[in-house]
Amino acid sequence: MAKKVSDALKRSLEKAAARQGKQKYSLRLYVAGMTPRSTEAIANVTAVCEAHLADRYELEIIDIYQQPVLAKGEQIIAAPTLIKRLPLPLRRLIGNMSQKDRILVGLDLRPKK
Repeated sequence: MAKKVSDALKRSLEKAAARQGKQKYSLRLYVAGMTPRSTEAIANVTAVCEAHLADRYELEIIDIYQQPVLAKGEQIIAAPTLIKRLPLPLRRLIGNMSQKDRILVGLDLRPKK
């Protein structure tokens, strides 16, 4: 009986791990115009997403000058800001996104050290 339970638990954990690896990510990157810092943030986030979330992410880039209502609704106080909306928990990262490890931790793709 104990072997059956442990086998069932093992299969359940394997299925949960597989689902975790297939989750879709919903991301929003708020930038302030097409400044060098904004362009760098877009390139950095896109590179991380392509390397670690290929075909599993939706990245929406929002210029706070062109869509100030969205920025106000999200209470954006600095740009660039990356918001991970899904999967939960919601996370916010601020800066030019040049620290790849920090982005991976913020997206829950790598544990904190």
